[in-house]
Amino acid sequence: MELIFQCFATAFTLTYFAIPSIVKIAVDKNLMDNPGERSSHQVSTPSLGGIAIFSGVIFAIVMWAPTMVFSKVQYLLGAFIIIFLIGAKDDIAPVSPAKKMLAQVGAATIIVLNSNVELRSFYGLLGIHNSLHPWFYLIISIFTILVLINAFNLIDGIDGLAAGVGALICTTLGCWFYLTGQIEFTVVAFATVGGILAFLRYNISPAQIFMGDTGSLLIGMICAILIVKFIDSNYNLPADHGYRFQGGPAVAIGVMIIPIFDTLRVFITRMMRGISPFKPDRRHIHHLLVDVGFNHMEATAILVFVNSCFILFVFSFHALLNMHWIILIMGLVAGVLTYFLHKRVRELNQAKAQFQNEVTI
Repeated sequence: MELIFQCFATAFTLTYFAIPSIVKIAVDKNLMDNPGERSSHQVSTPSLGGIAIFSGVIFAIVMWAPTMVFSKVQYLLGAFIIIFLIGAKDDIAPVSPAKKMLAQVGAATIIVLNSNVELRSFYGLLGIHNSLHPWFYLIISIFTILVLINAFNLIDGIDGLAAGVGALICTTLGCWFYLTGQIEFTVVAFATVGGILAFLRYNISPAQIFMGDTGSLLIGMICAILIVKFIDSNYNLPADHGYRFQGGPAVAIGVMIIPIFDTLRVFITRMMRGISPFKPDRRHIHHLLVDVGFNHMEATAILVFVNSCFILFVFSFHALLNMHWIILIMGLVAGVLTYFLHKRVRELNQAKAQFQNEVTI
C-alpha cells in the first residue's frame, strides 16, 4: 500500500506543479487550441497538458518501480516515449493521421513483443477456446491496443471526460493488479492516476489547459495495456483464486465501456449513413449531452457515473451470467440510453428550427 501512495503522490506532485509553467509557455508562444466548428469550448486554450501528465507518470514509475520488476516496465516506458513524441508533435504542429498511426503501431508492437502484454486466446469469447497460430494473436493484440488508444482519444472532447474516465479505469485495474500481486502494473496504474488527478485540477471548467493528443494517446495506451494484461492474467489465475473473474473479456468491456461503446456506435452509425467512419462530427455521447443542455462537468460526471455502474454490474454478475449475456445486456442498456439521448437532441433541434422559422416569418 505504501508503494501505491508513493507512485500516486510523486506523479500528482510533479504534474500539479509543472502545469502552471506549461500554461505560461503555451500562452507566450501562442501554442493554443483555437475553437472550431466541432469544438465544445469558446476560447483559445493551451493544449499541452499531456506533457505534464507524461512527466509525472514517467518520473513516478522510474522512481518507485521496485528493482526486481523494473526490467518488466522498461519496454512500456519506451512505448510511452514514442506516443509522447508523436502526441506532442501533433499538439504543436499537426501531423498526418498516417504518421500518427505508424507511431502507434510501433509502440504497440514493442509492447506486445517485449512486455508480455498479449492476448493469447479468445478466452471463450464467441465460443472460441482453442489456441490459434501465435502470429494471429500477435496481430489481434496490436489491433486491440490500437483500437483502445484511439477510442480514448475520441472521447477527449469536453473538459474532464478523458481524465475522469481514465482515472476510473486505472484505479479499478490498479487495485486488481495489486490484489493479484502484479506490482509492475500496479505502479503504472497508480502513477497514471496521480498524474491524471493533478491535471484535472486545471481541466475543470473553465479549463485552463487541455491534455491534447499527448495526454489522450498516453492515457489511452496505458488503459489499453492494463486491459489486455488484465484479460490474459485473469484467465491464467487458478480457478479458485479469490480475485479471478469469470468471463474476463466481458469484465474488461464493462470496465472500459464508455470509450469502447461510443467509438463502435459512432463508427457504425457513420457507415450506416454512408459516410466515412473517420469523418468527425458531433455524434459522440459527450456532444449529445452538451447539446441537451448539460455543461461540461455535468456531462463528465454523468458519463463517469455510468461507467462506474457498468463496472459494478460486471463485478456483481460475472459469475452469475454467461459472458455473452453480460455483453449483450451492456450493449442493449447502452444502446437504449443513447437512443433516448439522440431522440431528445432531435426534438430540441426541431423545436429550435421551428422557432427560428417563426421569427423569420
